[in-house]
Amino acid sequence: MELNHLGPAVRGAIEPPPTERKEVEPKQLALEIAKAALDKQAEALEIINVTGKSSYADFIIICSGRSTRQVEAIVDGVHSELKRQKVHPLGFEGRQHCQWVLVDFGDVVFHVFEDTKRGFYDLEGLWIDAERVPAPDNNPPNRAQ
Repeated sequence: MELNHLGPAVRGAIEPPPTERKEVEPKQLALEIAKAALDKQAEALEIINVTGKSSYADFIIICSGRSTRQVEAIVDGVHSELKRQKVHPLGFEGRQHCQWVLVDFGDVVFHVFEDTKRGFYDLEGLWIDAERVPAPDNNPPNRAQ
């Protein structure tokens, strides 16, 4: 089936499941997802360690985009980067409207909110007592003198 005429969000929703899936340690996977999201200017990114507190994931990543278009760009950027590394999501939810998109990577669940929706759902508040993992530094200091 030819999918190139479809936008990336639609194309990703109907791609056949991958046959090869690389296994990555959950914390490393969370950091890779965060880095890819920050590369697309994700805002207010939080990595929450829910190991032992949740039955469905070890890490939850939450970030925002300024618009639905940016939310889509963040999701597509993360999906493309991890696909390049042979790490494929188990599923997506919310891609058709891009106000709140959930990407399930198994041990890591990635949430991208359109700015105005994030505060309403307050997922961070649900995990207020969980450890926060520092996000990767996407802007290392310029070492050139």
